[in-house]
Amino acid sequence: MADSLITPELKAAIGVESEPSVYEIEKESIRRWADAIGDPNPLYHDEAYAKKQGYRSLIAPPEFLPHYGYPVKRGIYKAAVQSPLKRNLAGGNEIEIFQPLQAGDTVYQTTKLAEVLEKEGRLGKMLLLITENTVRNAKGELVSRSRHTEITY
Repeated sequence: MADSLITPELKAAIGVESEPSVYEIEKESIRRWADAIGDPNPLYHDEAYAKKQGYRSLIAPPEFLPHYGYPVKRGIYKAAVQSPLKRNLAGGNEIEIFQPLQAGDTVYQTTKLAEVLEKEGRLGKMLLLITENTVRNAKGELVSRSRHTEITY
């Protein structure tokens, strides 16, 4: 494509996985997150109830980790990838959960630029930067995978 916005630096960054960020999942963080999103589910608040349901401790709401780990994840991503365009829009999130995240878990999250797409919009060319975050537990088992699309124009 002539005059492509997909720079050699962006192409080189596709698929490069970050070093893992380590998170220790705490009960109080789960409770505060559930309160912040207004979710009264007792699995997020009442440890005795969660244990009666077969869990070791409180479980975290589905969107907990992508946001809980956001500052570190964002720093890794932004240091490695720069769009030549200056304005940004959130283009959506997808998350797959393979097992519940529980208080007391230690998890490892990696981030990579999974895909870069160039599109033409009403305001001209834009880039879609799609990052993928993978979370594994201490045993190396897959906990979740999420994708975030950032639109720059």
